[in-house]
Amino acid sequence: MAGARNRAGGGVIPERLYKLAGYVVTMLPPSLGSVTSVATQAELLEVDGREVKVGNPDKIFFPADTIMKLELVKYFIAVGSGALNGALNRPTTLHRFPDGVAGEDFYQKRIPKHRPDWIESTTIRFPSGRSAEMLRVVDVAHIAWAINLGCLEINPWPVRAADVDHPDELRIDLDPTPEIPFADVRDVTLVLKEVLDEHGLTGWPKTSGKRGMHVLVRVVPEWEFTEVRRAALAIAREVERRAPGVATTAWWKEERVGVFLDFNQNARDRTVASAYSVRPMEDARVSFPITWDLVADVEPETFTVRTVPDLFATNGDAHAGIDDSMAPLDSVLEMALEDERGGLGDAPWPPHFPKMKNEPKRVQPSKAKKED
Repeated sequence: MAGARNRAGGGVIPERLYKLAGYVVTMLPPSLGSVTSVATQAELLEVDGREVKVGNPDKIFFPADTIMKLELVKYFIAVGSGALNGALNRPTTLHRFPDGVAGEDFYQKRIPKHRPDWIESTTIRFPSGRSAEMLRVVDVAHIAWAINLGCLEINPWPVRAADVDHPDELRIDLDPTPEIPFADVRDVTLVLKEVLDEHGLTGWPKTSGKRGMHVLVRVVPEWEFTEVRRAALAIAREVERRAPGVATTAWWKEERVGVFLDFNQNARDRTVASAYSVRPMEDARVSFPITWDLVADVEPETFTVRTVPDLFATNGDAHAGIDDSMAPLDSVLEMALEDERGGLGDAPWPPHFPKMKNEPKRVQPSKAKKED
């Protein structure tokens, strides 16, 4: 591509070409006489053969390190193949921070009506029965477009667009309660690995980008959301049995002690920030994939927007083989049946879900006592 169209006055203007992690990025120069005012308002990048407009490229998203929007877009291009590995062909919720981490944020499930013609989408159904057209990530250009909207994270569903009712990913979100040291999170994550290994499942760990860890498990897409959630609950309860007082499956915060294994992240319409997502932390921390041998010593603050591109370029993506590890859930679902025979039935669902069959009373224990 020899030049880009001058949006201000027609004609073709020169370009600078960047190569980031195998992606050719075309950027209009910051100052070209009459074009200067346009360039300060927007930058045009060519990503995967698509033109992505970055509006207000100098807007500061992380004040502590003066990280601007354009740097965030470049970051995702640099780790593009890894970020795509976690989100490819998945319906994706937009978590937007239009004024950066210091401003208000909101979740947008429906894809904006005004968007480039090349942006792809897929239709999903919410627990309420309503449906919506959501972003479907098919290449790095789609990710860059979402970042321009003010997204820091990629929040994909655990399904592919070809079958939005049968997850191909089970997710365990390890969330420490206040004052719990990260060392406990590491220990519980390693116990989780033992349980997964015993049931023929391969876990893929990553830092959450905040205070916890995520472990992803590719599964054969033969089970519905309710069954995958039930499997995640059984796994979490087995971890809790092996690490009493350190791991917990208590849904109500007032009952939690230690590291909570959030099984409800597997309910329909729930998402977690996928690999290489930037989290709304002051230091621009990243949800970073790692190998199991690093879990025992990992420190989440190591991985930021400024450190991860070099790590990715040097070491590649630790989750590169995740799609080759798909496994059935039969063994774990049998463990769930054993729990039920032993008196451990379902656990509370998130508040916006309809009342589920065999679900216990969905009310905080302290409030339930007052009602009694």
